[in-house]
Amino acid sequence: MRVLVVGAGATGGYFGARLAEIGRDVTFLVRPARADKLAADGLNVKSPHGDLTIPAPKTVTATGLGAAGAFDLVFLSCKAYDLDGALADVAPAIGPETAILPVLNGMRHLDALDARFGSERILGGTCAIAATLGSDGTVHQMNDLHTLTYGERDGSLSPRIEAIDGLMQGATFEPRLSRSMVLEMWEKWTFLATLAGSTCLMRATIGDIVAAPGGRAFIEALLEECRSIAEQAGHAPREKFVERTRATLTAEGSGFTASMLRDIENGARIEADQIIGDLVARAPDAAGHPLLDRVLTHVKAYEARRAREAAKAQ
Repeated sequence: MRVLVVGAGATGGYFGARLAEIGRDVTFLVRPARADKLAADGLNVKSPHGDLTIPAPKTVTATGLGAAGAFDLVFLSCKAYDLDGALADVAPAIGPETAILPVLNGMRHLDALDARFGSERILGGTCAIAATLGSDGTVHQMNDLHTLTYGERDGSLSPRIEAIDGLMQGATFEPRLSRSMVLEMWEKWTFLATLAGSTCLMRATIGDIVAAPGGRAFIEALLEECRSIAEQAGHAPREKFVERTRATLTAEGSGFTASMLRDIENGARIEADQIIGDLVARAPDAAGHPLLDRVLTHVKAYEARRAREAAKAQ
């Protein structure tokens, strides 16, 4: 099975390297500068599960992708705000039998992928990993978490998803085939919107928020708003998930923050529309999410300020 990993950043670089490590046929779609860097230095991963170097990873650039032919599986892990460009770049790799496994945040990307390539090609997927790309191009995994979940969106156990599951087995990450993939995507979205919303609005860790007067109540109320929207959309998070999420997001002394907060602190682009804005837009009750509205105002104001500063710097 030929696998195309779109990008060799923190997420794509990690999971792609782990597949290449066990001999899977993996090619990375990268920009020319990244291709040159990988050719010179290899793809390097620093991880609690063991460091790894792929000395000469297979790469292709967008201009050369047409000559590479169709791939069996496309692994898509770009930031949501880069999706349009990624769809244009990857189009030559999509054939009649190609399956696309996106692990982007939220649900909006499924609409774009369905419209561009047809819903029959698009799987459901999520990943759980804390990783970052160093200035030297090294992928740094920051904790033990490295789960990749995938499945047919209709819950079926198709031959292609079984083949993809077989491809993943033996890799140094936790592969998991789900028969409830769309629900799990909504559950992750509920968790992420609560985490990002609270830590970005307060500019603080979970532990600091919980320690502040009213902090725990704020997080619990925000979680309920997110959970309620998912339920109204027909994807009510399971009770065990809600209990586990509540415990994680109200843990005393926790240093947990969302990657969106780290992006804000670094002056980087954020997935405000995809994680917060789209969730608000899907709510049938326009008055039923005052905390999410406050968060959305905050992150959109950050985006406006960042865009203004970027324009001045040009």
